[in-house]
Amino acid sequence: MNNIHTAFSKSYAEARQKFLSAAQQAGLQVASHVHPEKGRDGEELAMDVVREGPLNAQHVLLVSSACHGVEGYCGSGVQIDALRNSDWRQAVAQSGVAVVYVHALNPHGFSHVRRVTQENVDLNRNFHDFSKPLPDNTAYKEVQDLLLPEQWPPNAANQQATAQYIAQHGMSKLQAAVSQGQHHHPQGLFYGGQAPTWSNQTIRKVLKQHGGSAQKMAWIDLHTGLGPSGVGERIYAGANDAAAIARARQWWGNITSIYDGTSSSAFLTGLMWMSVQDECPQAEHTGIALEYGTLPMNDMLMALRADHWLHIHPEASAELRQSIKAQILNAFYTDTDAWREQIISQAREAMLQAIQGLS
Repeated sequence: MNNIHTAFSKSYAEARQKFLSAAQQAGLQVASHVHPEKGRDGEELAMDVVREGPLNAQHVLLVSSACHGVEGYCGSGVQIDALRNSDWRQAVAQSGVAVVYVHALNPHGFSHVRRVTQENVDLNRNFHDFSKPLPDNTAYKEVQDLLLPEQWPPNAANQQATAQYIAQHGMSKLQAAVSQGQHHHPQGLFYGGQAPTWSNQTIRKVLKQHGGSAQKMAWIDLHTGLGPSGVGERIYAGANDAAAIARARQWWGNITSIYDGTSSSAFLTGLMWMSVQDECPQAEHTGIALEYGTLPMNDMLMALRADHWLHIHPEASAELRQSIKAQILNAFYTDTDAWREQIISQAREAMLQAIQGLS
């Protein structure tokens, strides 16, 4: 148990150091894509990539963390544990599959304990063809003033209006309106952007480099924040393709999907894993988002609202800032050994199933 505990970190800087050390101890090279900005404590930020397995492997598994920065506290621990785990590494060697670990897709959000990039963009709503008209989320426009009131915590009138909306439309309608992604309110929640972010451009280079000649690719993207605490929901992550969904079910068992309404996630657009079609069109792609639950949906939404409010109000007191940052971290990472053990055991299983499926 202690070994599992030490795979997780208290900051982005610590997580990065542990990831780099684990790669070095495993005798693996690291390619660091350095971010243009510095971290919360002035540290270097990077999307660090480690490949284990043959350079000419035709079958490649990607394991990525921190698409939504603060969710890296969980995902990074999974990757560090895998690099330290001799049984897993032996299984990889025997499979002939190459495993590519992408540590901190969104290092800025990871470091600053935010879900979004430095552009305030939700990376997993940013993969659009920006030369074409972007989706118009009219439902978000109805609630955007409720979500980010003038003062924080919200006053009684705002709380009452929000409760009234939920009573009238239901929590799932509010979740869908908010989380679907929007492109008109740059300071708002789940903003998909007006152009590709640094993280979008960088992961595309990584995909092309490591999957550009692969025949088969699998992608496990590690997330937190939806569903029952510690339970890793396996959400199908790919195009709405019956054969790929059937393959994912064959590999991983009980798969949910945004396409048939079985997932705890709403229907979304601009998803990151669609980039595989652009960068590795020759590869058969099978993917999941492994989504670990933390807190109830209402608590999650309050934490996200608070964090966005704080971003718009840098004049907030140090005390309020500290309490909001603790709130957002707590919403996406449960700091207990029991939760961490659940995370690791489910990730190990899903990764083994992926290399078996690929080979």
